[in-house]
Amino acid sequence: MFGYRVPAPDEAMLISGGRRGQGGAPFRVVTGHGKFVLPVFRKVRFLTLAMCEAEVAETCVTRQGIALTVRAVIAFKVGNDTESVVNAGQRFLSDQDQMSVLTGRIFAGHLRSIIGSMTVEEIVTERQKLATEVLETSKTEMAKIGLIVDSLQIQSIDDGDTGYIDAMSAPHKAAIQRQAQIAQAQATQASVEAQQEAARNQAEYSRQTAIVQAQYSAEVDRAQAQAAQAGPLAQAHAQQEVLAAQTELAERAALLRQQQLVAEVVKPAEAEAERIRLLALAEAERMKIQAAAAASYDRVALDRMLIDQLPQIVKEASAGLQGANVNVLNGADGLGEIAAGLVGQGLTILDSVRRNLGAPEGATGGTPAGTPAGAPAGLANADGGTRKAPGRPIEID
Repeated sequence: MFGYRVPAPDEAMLISGGRRGQGGAPFRVVTGHGKFVLPVFRKVRFLTLAMCEAEVAETCVTRQGIALTVRAVIAFKVGNDTESVVNAGQRFLSDQDQMSVLTGRIFAGHLRSIIGSMTVEEIVTERQKLATEVLETSKTEMAKIGLIVDSLQIQSIDDGDTGYIDAMSAPHKAAIQRQAQIAQAQATQASVEAQQEAARNQAEYSRQTAIVQAQYSAEVDRAQAQAAQAGPLAQAHAQQEVLAAQTELAERAALLRQQQLVAEVVKPAEAEAERIRLLALAEAERMKIQAAAAASYDRVALDRMLIDQLPQIVKEASAGLQGANVNVLNGADGLGEIAAGLVGQGLTILDSVRRNLGAPEGATGGTPAGTPAGAPAGLANADGGTRKAPGRPIEID
């Protein structure tokens, strides 16, 4: 509509002519809505409320007398309140670019003032502190011209050719380089150790692989050798068992033959020798009995009968020994013991006969002891019995 004006969102509309504005201002401020303006009688101007920027590059001298070139960027704008718009409009409405120029000059002065009270170390290490102090000192002055500062950034600090900052950073650079070298050395050492460990692992794996392969080859060779020797070994074991069986059979055959020879040759010969010896002993005993009988008058007939029967007794004893199967365990000594036993038995029989006759050797006349009165003459047994009269052979149990 003709005469109706509306400011942009980032602008303030200033209407001059007519009545005064707030606080006696020469214009009225309209923001955020439109206004009907009478043409010819009213005049409308617009003041930007957008963000503006100012750069500062100022050479400042520190408390130590060292010149530093400081570069900073200031972000500012016109305040949103009516008072700030009025103050900024009265100063910058005709030339709004002057806001950046004036802001830069204001901050340059404050930078020189604050840096002059600080050392290079403080300025370099505490940039945020420097920016905060500059903002605080410039806030009142900026409010008077209707501007507010959103931020202040220190972009760079340069000492020119003095080399103070480089010298100040030299120990830190050296420490950093030393740490970097140590870290590099540690990394290199770790890399070398890792490579060595990998090489050792590879060598150990190769060694274990070689050992396993060697063991496998040895087992294969051993199995092949055992398989190759199985046949000859089995044949040798079989031959050994055959030889052992043959040896045992030969030993049994030799033992059997030895026993046969003892039974067929030695024992008959020994029995024959014993028989001859017993006959000789009997003959000697017979002669002894004859001599005793001749000395006894009353017993001539009885002794004669005993003498006649004694060869028959020895013959019977020798005949029993001739057919006997005697096992001699201790050789000639055992055979002598058997013969001596047989002779002793013969002599024992003879003595028993004599005792049963009731008369000691060399006695004469009378009836034998132990014979009942009136009984016919006879022989007494060893158990006290009576044998048959003379004229028949005497049977010995």
